[in-house]
Amino acid sequence: MDAVYLFHHNDTIVIPFSGPVLSQILARSAAGFQDCPRSRYVIPKKRMDAPALRRLFSGRPCVEFVRGSDEPVRISGFFGRPWAPPVQVPPPAPNVVDALTVPDAPDAPAAGPSLPAVSDTTCLIQAIDLPEKFSPLWAAKLESELRSRKYSLRTIRSYLHYNRYFCRRVQKGPEDVDSDDVRNYLAYLDKTLDLSTSSMNIAISAIKFFYNYVLKKDVVREQHRPRLDKKLPAVLAESEVKDLLDCEKNPKHRLLLMLAYSSGLRVSEVVALRKEHIDFRRKTILVRSGKGRKDRYTLLSDRAADFIQRYCALYGIDGWLFPGRVSSRHLSIRSAQNIFTKALNKARIIKPLSIHSLRHSFATHLLENGTDIRYIQDLLGHSTLRTTQRYTHVAHRTILKIRSPLDNLPPSE
Repeated sequence: MDAVYLFHHNDTIVIPFSGPVLSQILARSAAGFQDCPRSRYVIPKKRMDAPALRRLFSGRPCVEFVRGSDEPVRISGFFGRPWAPPVQVPPPAPNVVDALTVPDAPDAPAAGPSLPAVSDTTCLIQAIDLPEKFSPLWAAKLESELRSRKYSLRTIRSYLHYNRYFCRRVQKGPEDVDSDDVRNYLAYLDKTLDLSTSSMNIAISAIKFFYNYVLKKDVVREQHRPRLDKKLPAVLAESEVKDLLDCEKNPKHRLLLMLAYSSGLRVSEVVALRKEHIDFRRKTILVRSGKGRKDRYTLLSDRAADFIQRYCALYGIDGWLFPGRVSSRHLSIRSAQNIFTKALNKARIIKPLSIHSLRHSFATHLLENGTDIRYIQDLLGHSTLRTTQRYTHVAHRTILKIRSPLDNLPPSE
């Protein structure tokens, strides 16, 4: 059974990488919002607090983090153990309509999975299914315009999703939308759903593209984009990478994690690898149509090269290196993310990481080993050096031989 990860962040609870079963439970609860581009479910605490979530996931292993707090990580539900004492989080703001309050009873855990108690008013409100205002005709026109400009399939899905959700939220057709509707919608995404800056920028781009190029109506002209969060990438130590690989017994899964780390590949790049992309003589990997539809070459480690040859011989691989359930298609990105999450659990690594952290670790470890940062930029496929330079803030200072000027002063007598 997969563990449930709960990240308490300000006024929301974020649940990343929820599988199909957990997705159904969350959808039935109608407590939050599925943030598709970031593969996570966001629950405002005023809609469902921590005690209610404990009952919602009763009987499932859970790991809880409180970001920006000294609270220890809460691990419970493993091997049939009861829930640990609740993580201390600020009480939700009182609201007669949206409150979903359930009495907390840590000494008497629920016997089995159950949905939280809901008031009569909330029950009626949740039953209302807002009608779609973004018609299939507009969706077809938007998709046609995006495809004519050679946008990726993932971008097309995101743009369609945000435009549908926007019109359904404001309950207006595209022809009736004005700039105030856009401003109020973005405020809702920030205040209620607590979307990240990057997700909000995707929403702005989606709405702006549709109204500028399809509807020919400028309603986003005065909207300023939110400033990007300057977050440092999360990385694993070399010993943690070793534990991660050593704990993975499935050859296909081990090779996927091995290549993501050893070659610094994005998850979309590693799942789309084919056997002909591997050059065993030159020890390089050809990345076809990476981010921005750019080709590039990256490293192929000796250990990975030997593993690939034996792996292909064992399974008769001649096309996709990681075939999906249907042999004509490669493994999905979501499946690769789940493989990484399960490997983290096997290796007992408790950090807020994603499979993209292997790419971050690749760059950081190269920098710590003395590789020139411009070579790292080329291997990662970054357009500007500024993007690569952020790894200098993560690299271990003692390895980079940076010495504090205080240590150069003569000692006091």
